[in-house]
Amino acid sequence: MLRGTKRSGWAWLLLFTSASTLTCCALPILLVSIGMGAVSAAMFSNFPFLVDLATNKDWLFAGSGLVLALAGFALFWPGRTCPTDPAFAADCEAALRWNKKLFAASLGIWSVGFFSAYLFLPILTLYERILGA
Repeated sequence: MLRGTKRSGWAWLLLFTSASTLTCCALPILLVSIGMGAVSAAMFSNFPFLVDLATNKDWLFAGSGLVLALAGFALFWPGRTCPTDPAFAADCEAALRWNKKLFAASLGIWSVGFFSAYLFLPILTLYERILGA
């Protein structure tokens, strides 16, 4: 990294908040769905903070969605430019590419968690009602 450039904590905050939504909601549903409910139960008993995350999932998803929106706004700012110095410009472009990849991964993780927490059960119920199973 060149002298004068600094790293931002936004990327790590973004990844942490989106990963927390996956941990609280999507992972337990996945484990139960594939017949590993005992693993999910053991996970919740060994890591009690997961219970707090799951009971406050509305706030968790709202907060992490807000962080994602702010990071997306900062990343895709319309007037965003890199410096004219070639060395700084190369670092800026590399950081921009890395941040876009990290943002896409975080958005994907958040989307999987949101689908698992809020949409999976209603869709499954509707599917069972249509088939009459």
